[in-house]
Amino acid sequence: MEPPAAKRSRGCPAEPEERDAGAGAARGQGRPEALLDLSAKRVAESWAFEQVEERFSRVPEPVQKRIVFWSFPRSEREICMYSSLGYPPPEGEHDARVPFTRGLHLLQSGAVDRVLQVGFHLSGNIREPGGPGEPERLYHVSISFDRCKITSVSCGCDNRDLFYCAHVVALSLYRIRHARQVELRLPISETLSQMNRDQLQKFVQYLISAHHTEVLPTAQRLADEILLLGSEINLVHGAPDPTAGAGIEDANCWHLDEEQIQEQVKQLLSNGGYYGASQQLRSMFSKVREMLRMRDSNGARMLILMTEQFLQDPRLALWRQQGAGMTDKCRQLWDELGALWVCVVLSPHCKPEERAGWLQLLSRWDKLDVCPLEEGNYSFDGPSLQPAVAPIPELLQKGSTCITNTEGWVGHPLDPIGCLCRALLEACRLEEETLTLYPDSGPEKRKVAYQHVPVPGSPGESYLVLALEVALLGLGQQRALPEGLYAQDKVVRNEEQLLALLEEVELDERLVQVLRKQAGLLLEGGPFSGFGEVLFRESVPMHTCARYLFTALLPHDPDLAYRLALRAMRLPVLETAFPAGEPHPSPLDSIMSNRFPRWFILGHLETRQCELASTMLTAAKGDPKWLHAVLGSIQQNIHSPALLFKLAQDACKTATPVSAPPDTTLLGIALELGLQVMRMTLNIMTWRRREMVRWLVSCATEIGPQALMNIMQNWYSLFTPVEAATIVAVTGTTHATLLRLQLDTPRREELWACARTLALQCAMKDPQNCALPALTLCEKNHSAFEAAYQIVLDAAAGGLGHAHLFTVARYMEHRGLPLRAYKLATLALAQLSIAFNQDSHPAVNDVLWACSLSHSLGRHELSAIVPLIIRSIHCAPMLSDILRRWTLSAPGLGPLGARRAAKPLGADRAPLCQLLDAAVTAYITTSHSRLTHISPRHYGDFIEFLGKARETFLLAPDGHLQFAQFLENLKQTYKGKKKLMLLVRERFG
Repeated sequence: MEPPAAKRSRGCPAEPEERDAGAGAARGQGRPEALLDLSAKRVAESWAFEQVEERFSRVPEPVQKRIVFWSFPRSEREICMYSSLGYPPPEGEHDARVPFTRGLHLLQSGAVDRVLQVGFHLSGNIREPGGPGEPERLYHVSISFDRCKITSVSCGCDNRDLFYCAHVVALSLYRIRHARQVELRLPISETLSQMNRDQLQKFVQYLISAHHTEVLPTAQRLADEILLLGSEINLVHGAPDPTAGAGIEDANCWHLDEEQIQEQVKQLLSNGGYYGASQQLRSMFSKVREMLRMRDSNGARMLILMTEQFLQDPRLALWRQQGAGMTDKCRQLWDELGALWVCVVLSPHCKPEERAGWLQLLSRWDKLDVCPLEEGNYSFDGPSLQPAVAPIPELLQKGSTCITNTEGWVGHPLDPIGCLCRALLEACRLEEETLTLYPDSGPEKRKVAYQHVPVPGSPGESYLVLALEVALLGLGQQRALPEGLYAQDKVVRNEEQLLALLEEVELDERLVQVLRKQAGLLLEGGPFSGFGEVLFRESVPMHTCARYLFTALLPHDPDLAYRLALRAMRLPVLETAFPAGEPHPSPLDSIMSNRFPRWFILGHLETRQCELASTMLTAAKGDPKWLHAVLGSIQQNIHSPALLFKLAQDACKTATPVSAPPDTTLLGIALELGLQVMRMTLNIMTWRRREMVRWLVSCATEIGPQALMNIMQNWYSLFTPVEAATIVAVTGTTHATLLRLQLDTPRREELWACARTLALQCAMKDPQNCALPALTLCEKNHSAFEAAYQIVLDAAAGGLGHAHLFTVARYMEHRGLPLRAYKLATLALAQLSIAFNQDSHPAVNDVLWACSLSHSLGRHELSAIVPLIIRSIHCAPMLSDILRRWTLSAPGLGPLGARRAAKPLGADRAPLCQLLDAAVTAYITTSHSRLTHISPRHYGDFIEFLGKARETFLLAPDGHLQFAQFLENLKQTYKGKKKLMLLVRERFG
């Protein structure tokens, strides 16, 4: 161990046993002899005293050393700790927000002057420049110190905060950096002891005169007590001296504004819903950790103050009254609070009486009604976990096992593995070469470096090895998933934190051997290991731990790495729900999660399982043996279609690098996984199916034409008819696909034939949605096109809807097949029925198109379609519109205007006279229907309707007489509607 003097010469505070036992012993005693109880061991220093002023020559040398050098902190790091929150401020805001940086700037700008040290009291003035147009501001700062610690501060800025202001920092740094330039004085009691009576009287009177407005009442009160012989002040020997330091029995800790801590924590908790408040509370937790690391007793003091404020949070009583749980942010803060108490109580540096006091405090707090439970809820009615207890995560023979410890080490409220692992790693951490005030403020966080530190009394053992073993023991332990969402989330977070620590450790040969040994033990650990052959159905999965072990072991022992990772691929709770060989009732992720309501983090665990599988697939590229082993494990253990699809995509991407030939084995595995996804989701409506089908065709194309034809030939077990006809067959025969496959003419025709066969099969199974795609795909092959057309005709007889028939009919016209289009249009009209009041029917445009088509074909087709129109359409405006269109030109006039010599058909002649009669009848029927329940606000619409009816009536030779008779009938029948009939007479007479 270093000698005390060597430690202090580096700026470290003296150890407790080295500190001056006589520090402050003269408090209350005005004689220098009271300061002489100092041993040579306690004052041994290597400082030079040649520059100490002459007036100290009468004081014993040990006292000089103590006053000048021992009492004030010599480490700027300690001043920094008490002037910042311990986290890096935003970029560019160091000077504006961090007191230490501002104080350092004030010191460097020469703002500190009139520095005086009287005993253990330091004072000085800080001149701070004002803002634009503002005068300079002057602050007077006073600092009391004792045994290398600042014990109290006072500043004229009155800027109260948790820690020191910039002005206190500036004065402290001046004392540390320019100790020789500080004007020194003995404690005031020493100076007073050298005065006679007249000098003392003059001193007192001048002091009172200089500050009579402030001190005169106090001076008079003290004088009265001193003159009173029996007063208490006369019974005490000596007098207090604030500059003489503290007594040996006094508390020895840095100054901390307890009231301000309480106030700030209270305010931050009241704003607990805001992100900034949680961040500031975490910064205060970081400050406690920093204090504990420095072995500063203020760490426990500050934690006590914060805990008391946490327990006074009014939300706790409200949550308890409602039986509700905390918010996630609040639970996380309580977790950090509990973790800090673990560090405090288990600290090996605390005294037994301190630990007893803390335990008493914790016990008292635990009895409070508002003190939250570990889960963070005040009531939880979830199912109790009842693990098996039969004789041996005998039962082995049955294919099940028991949990030896339901309360796992990882995720435990006290985080034993995390605490122990961090402690062991801390002992192996290399010291930084330079002091960094803001260690994490750089663009990239510096990587932590560790070294092997031998364990005393254990040859060949190191703390770094122990840290790795401890972490793996905890992570690999078979343990039941705890109850409650927050407890399960804590398991996940603890695992990630532990693995983040391990990933910082650079593996050397020694640590690799430890990994190999521990991996073997985990594989053979039986019911104690999460990697054992048989697991309890509700065991925490090992995916995250296995991923780390696999990556770390792969370069050194691939066989062990794969065996361990493949063993960890299991997810027991799903294996028992979906036994091998049985169909999964509902493989969708959300529904599967609902089947296991106690497993709140099931989705997260399945994602981690997928990440492990993806890591293995990527690593096994080029190795068919392990690729097929991984594929088998994936197919057996992963039950989520979305995750299987992601694995398939990852495998395909890895197998097809841009600058290298594809890995055919890995591509085949990607396709196999995609086919499995297709089969699992075939009968399930999911918005991702279209994406999945397109990807599968793309993947098959990467493998080659045979793979593409295989999925076309076996489409019925993979795709719906619509998917097969509109995506698989179409995408598989696009120009881009054919270009990618680079096929010769015979092979290209073979692929086309396969696609056409697929399309025809789909059209037969689902003619409504697949007939048109089949016709489109079969256009270039006459026999196939005829087969597709016949399927449409057969489907029309079997109930193919008029909308689909009209769509196919339009397609036929567009392809130059008007007679087939006419045939399909008549079949559609035969199925159609448009009522008298459906003038906005969705099929209106299709009907008008069909009528236009029949008119363009000729009189024969027009005559054939008229009966269909009359039978299917009962809407008077539609009938009259069709009639008017047909009378404008002669039938058979194509788009180029051929056969212009033909005359238009008359509405009073066949076949249009039948349509005219139907239109007139429809107007009469519709009028009576509308008048039955007509309201006055619709009178205007009805008059307009009669106007259109008259136009149709007038198309007949005696139309004016028919319309007049029709109106007279209305007037007689509805003469009670006087206002309406008046409007009819005004318009039509």
